[in-house]
Amino acid sequence: MQIVHLTASTFFGGPERQMLGLADQLPNHGSTFVSYSEGGRCGEFLTEVRKRRHPAVELACDTPNVRESLRELTELLQSRAADVLVTHTFKPNILGRIAARRVGLPIISVSRGWTWENLKVRAYETMDRVNLRFVDHVVAVSVGQGERVRKAGVPSSRLSVIRNAARLNDFPSVRASGREVFSEFFPADKPLPVVVLAAGRLSSEKGFDVLLEAVPAVLKRAPDARFILFGEGNERAKLETRVAELGLRDKFLMPGLTAELDRYLAVADVVVLPSYTEGLPNVALEASAAGVPVVATAVGGTPEVIRHEETGLLVPSGQPQKLAEAVIRLLQSDELRRTMGTAGQRRMQAYFTFEAQARQYETLFKKITTAKWRSS
Repeated sequence: MQIVHLTASTFFGGPERQMLGLADQLPNHGSTFVSYSEGGRCGEFLTEVRKRRHPAVELACDTPNVRESLRELTELLQSRAADVLVTHTFKPNILGRIAARRVGLPIISVSRGWTWENLKVRAYETMDRVNLRFVDHVVAVSVGQGERVRKAGVPSSRLSVIRNAARLNDFPSVRASGREVFSEFFPADKPLPVVVLAAGRLSSEKGFDVLLEAVPAVLKRAPDARFILFGEGNERAKLETRVAELGLRDKFLMPGLTAELDRYLAVADVVVLPSYTEGLPNVALEASAAGVPVVATAVGGTPEVIRHEETGLLVPSGQPQKLAEAVIRLLQSDELRRTMGTAGQRRMQAYFTFEAQARQYETLFKKITTAKWRSS
């Protein structure tokens, strides 16, 4: 079976890791990755695709030239003799559906979550909600996201929940390298501090402003703690201004994007996800796979990953004091961090493997390529 994944990648992040992890577990199927150029930013992802020995294609045409973009995509699907098209995010979902219909190809759209980040994104995501009603099948990455897709009008018969998976084999050797990886961020003449790590797009729905407001309360009880936030986005200037106002420049670091997040995440003391909305967060999966306890807001699919009081602590969104209390509790107990970290690894091994994810997708691929009820 020939599977074509269509995306609009701007960097090599969580969704891209999920796509590749699935392809690596389907050696008996051909997986081709196609991305809109996004101003050349797709290069990072497609380079990684080629390293994994999968075909990778950067599309030459993009919006607003919809006619040429559809022509190019249609010809590519025909040339690849694709059996199924899998689309990721709203632009590939919408244009991919039209191209798939032109060549009589079944289409599966993966719904990872809607952010409502700004007016432009809200408009696109509104279009995506409508478009999903007309694709052959939708895969939601969590039960929570599945409910949102259902409310958008997708019938249960054309909806499956296939959860994101944890990269279980990627962290043991990284973790063994030790906490010295943090030495580049802190004075060499002082012991390494305990590190609270966060990572993600610097946009309003991620709640990093709430984390920042929680930091002073944490430092009152754990003065040796330091915070590192990896990521980029339109909230950077706002966050940097607030860091300065709170006098936290040497305590709350924002190094930007990193290609080596695994190295840092695996040896952090606590990982924090203060989001207002999530599909099924990759950072939570990977922290748990690495044996690091997580403090997260109980939103979207996060409670499906983090078991409260077992693998981490869940708190309400938008409440800095509650977030601070949870972080303090973990920082004050080495034993609690070890226990929850170990429980997180066990949970990932039991429920969030790429092998199990691949089996679910294989079943879906067989079903959709033989079905007679595809949407028109």
